[in-house]
Amino acid sequence: MNRERLTITLRADLLKQLDGLIDGQRLRNRSHAIEYFLSRSLGAQNLKVLVLAGGKPVYFDSEKKALPKAMVKIAGKPLLEQTLLRLKASKFSEVIISIGEGGENIENYFGDGSRFGISITYLYQKELSGRHEPGRYMSGNAQPLLQAREILAGGPFLLLYGDVLSDVDFGDLVEFHRAQKSSVCTMALTSAESVNMWGLARLQGNRVVEFEEKPKNPKTFSRLVNAGVYMAEPEIFSFISQKCQKLESDVFPRLAEEGKLFGYPYEGLWLDISNSAAYRQAVKELIS
Repeated sequence: MNRERLTITLRADLLKQLDGLIDGQRLRNRSHAIEYFLSRSLGAQNLKVLVLAGGKPVYFDSEKKALPKAMVKIAGKPLLEQTLLRLKASKFSEVIISIGEGGENIENYFGDGSRFGISITYLYQKELSGRHEPGRYMSGNAQPLLQAREILAGGPFLLLYGDVLSDVDFGDLVEFHRAQKSSVCTMALTSAESVNMWGLARLQGNRVVEFEEKPKNPKTFSRLVNAGVYMAEPEIFSFISQKCQKLESDVFPRLAEEGKLFGYPYEGLWLDISNSAAYRQAVKELIS
């Protein structure tokens, strides 16, 4: 990324506060700190967001019907609505939602996004094999991402799973990713006691050096798991072939092997609504 040398004058009290935030890692020096806070202040309006909200609808007792997991209500609002409101608060304005079976529930509810203060467009997940069979949807999450290649080719983008609710600081994740010069993808990581339900990452510094998807016998003592929130470069598409099905098993391990996957650890709210049992546990945790 091109940079220009500037000479600036700051108030002594502001400079003292700035210096107090420099830790040598997240904020390396004065120039990096100033760039970080300017970028956060100006926002991320130029970055696109892709939300993967396909997958087979799941029957939830609370809704009395099958729905895309992104539409299940948490604290009175669909999970996806809460995510979109957080994106707006972080100054993201352009969202692409990838939808599959039952996706009309999502499109009918959110429309073009204008009542939420953002712009929403939709991608309809279909088979890329050329069969074009009615009602046949993509398997896994790799092909829906690949389907968005042309839309996202212009620069880095935020990638979210529609069945995850978290309080990851999106803006901070963006700046963290930008600071990792060789990163093709930066994965938000949260800690979990039971790691065999999610993708497990082993870190060396900020780099993910090993990634295992739902390991029965983990190779590492790490408790850092994939949170389903990512910053990615368009280069990621070169790692996704027409045969890839899951990012977690077909793409992330390869990125880790090549030193191009980085980890953004955070501690905070993280709810995985992958099925009805996970939903009940998530609601229980949220209430408690």
